[in-house]
Amino acid sequence: MDIRVVSVQELHDKMESGQDLLVLDVRSEQAYQDWRIKGKSLQSMNIPYFEFLEADESVSKTLPKAQEIVIVCNKGNSARMVAEVLMQNGFHVSVLAGGMEAWSQFYHPVTVAQTEQMKLIQLNRLGKGCLSYLIVSQGQALVVDAGRHVEEYLQAAAREGAVITYVVDTHLHADHISGGVQLAERTGAAYLISPSEMEGSPLPYQPLEADGTLHVGSTEVKILAVPTPGHTPGSVSVLVDQSFLLSGDTIFVGGLGRPDLGGKAQEWAQALYDTVFQTIALLDDDVLVLPTHFADLAEVNEQGYVGAKLGSIRRSNEIMRTKDRAQFTEQVAGQTGATPPNYETIVSINRGLSLVDEEKATELETGPNRCAIHHS
Repeated sequence: MDIRVVSVQELHDKMESGQDLLVLDVRSEQAYQDWRIKGKSLQSMNIPYFEFLEADESVSKTLPKAQEIVIVCNKGNSARMVAEVLMQNGFHVSVLAGGMEAWSQFYHPVTVAQTEQMKLIQLNRLGKGCLSYLIVSQGQALVVDAGRHVEEYLQAAAREGAVITYVVDTHLHADHISGGVQLAERTGAAYLISPSEMEGSPLPYQPLEADGTLHVGSTEVKILAVPTPGHTPGSVSVLVDQSFLLSGDTIFVGGLGRPDLGGKAQEWAQALYDTVFQTIALLDDDVLVLPTHFADLAEVNEQGYVGAKLGSIRRSNEIMRTKDRAQFTEQVAGQTGATPPNYETIVSINRGLSLVDEEKATELETGPNRCAIHHS
C-alpha cells in the first residue's frame, strides 16, 4: 500500500490556500502542547502513535473520513505506521515528509515593501517563529539575522538578481544558530555584529558600530545601525530609509525582548528601559517594526508578514508606556517565561567557541523560539 507523502512546501501551500485540512500530530501530548504546526484556518489534533498500535477502532472514530488528514510525527517514521492503519480503515491520509524536523527548517519569503530603489523581503521560518530579512537595491543585497540554512538566502538573492554584500546579526542569538558567518564566507560579503556580542570569539567580523551607516545599491537606501541594548548588551536595530526598523529581539509586535539570558535580568532590563524611552522614543509612529521573532500566528498581518507600525505597538502594549523605571524593570525582568533550551550551547556556537555537525545543529534547534515574549 503506497502512502502519499507531502513536502513541507506542499503543506504550506495547502494552508495558504485555505484548504479544508486536518493535521494529525502523533507525537506525545507533551511534545504537542510544547510545539506544533499552526495555521489560521488549520485544524489540529493530537493522538499519540502508540494508541494506534492496538486494534482499537475507537481511537480513530473521532477522525473525519471525508477530510484530508496530514499525519505528523518527529521525523516521519511513526506517521507512516499510523497512516497504514488509517488507510486500511478508509481514511484519506498523507504523511508530512521529515515531520516536525523538516517543518522547523522551512522558510517562507514574503515581500514587505517594494519601491523603485529598494525591495524588503521577510523570510519567515514558520516552525521556529524566526524572521530574517533580505534588502535588495540595484543588484546588491544585505541580509539581516540569517538562519543557518544559508541556501535560503543565496536562492532568494539569486531570484532578485542580486549579490549579497553585507550580512548583519542584530545580536548574538540564543535560540537558533546563525548563518551569518557562513553566508559571508560563501558570498565574500562583510559580516557585521556588535563587538560586545563577540568577546573572545575567533570568528571574523566587522564591528557594526564602526560604520553605522551602510549603503546597499542606491544611495537612497540607508541602513542605520541603532544601538538598542536590553535583550543583550550589544543588541542593535537596523533602520532602513528611516521607515523600517529591523528590531532584532528588542521590540516585538506583542512585547519586548527578554533581558534574563545573560544572568543580569535587572541590569539589562534597565538598559532596555533606556532603549525604549530614549532611543525608540525618537522614532515616528509610522516606522514599521520588523522583529526577528514572533510568538503567535496572530502577529502575522493581513499582508502575510510579521510587523506593525511603531505607533500601533505603543498603543497596544502598556509596557511601552510604562515610564516608571522601577515598575518597568520589575515587569520586564519578572515576565520572561521558559528559558530557550540549549541556549548556552547555541550562544557558544554563534560565538565560534563550539562546533557541531548538521545533525546536532538540528537537534539543538528543535522546538519553538522562546525569545519572543508578550507584554500586555
